[in-house]
Amino acid sequence: MTTWIHEQRLSTVYQAVLDSEARTVLDLGCGEGDLFLRLMHAPGVERLVGVDLSTEALDCLRARLAEQEKTPSAQIELIQASMIEPGPGLSGFDCAVLLETLEHLDPGRLSILETALFHKMRPASVIVTTPNADYNEFLGVPSHRFRHPDHRFEWGRRKFRSWAEGVAKRNDCSVVTRDLAGAHPFYGGVSQMAVFTKQSEAAAR
Repeated sequence: MTTWIHEQRLSTVYQAVLDSEARTVLDLGCGEGDLFLRLMHAPGVERLVGVDLSTEALDCLRARLAEQEKTPSAQIELIQASMIEPGPGLSGFDCAVLLETLEHLDPGRLSILETALFHKMRPASVIVTTPNADYNEFLGVPSHRFRHPDHRFEWGRRKFRSWAEGVAKRNDCSVVTRDLAGAHPFYGGVSQMAVFTKQSEAAAR
């Protein structure tokens, strides 16, 4: 069972993938597959690859896949790998998704991730979601703590927007940011999302 917040994240990102008109999708940091299990039945998606560093998470996803009654409409594959050290087989996809994975990286490695995403994997579009630290006060999370012990950072909306705009400028992309899972008048959403699109792809539409 997913919480309302997580359901909002999943449904919003799912729709963003559909809006991208992607036929091939990378689910980076796929974990136990909450998004993956939805995308494998998404209209128009012909190939779906899940990537995670955790063998335990991938084993759990494989078990969940084995329990599915409906045959996937997409060709699916799971790869145990780091998204900041991608192999050549992860390049050239239409869309890459990072659902609540960014904050698990050390901030000093974000530039490595940027290079991996936009110069090695080179998807036509990239969808990133991450917790909105502005909302933490509303959730009762103390200012000196993160929501999860494995988080390495959490950004407010201004910081996230600044990062996203910088990434877009450096990599010849357009970017749109938005609140995700609610829109409190002062705190925004529980999470936040950025959708990057290569300028060449945007011009073709």
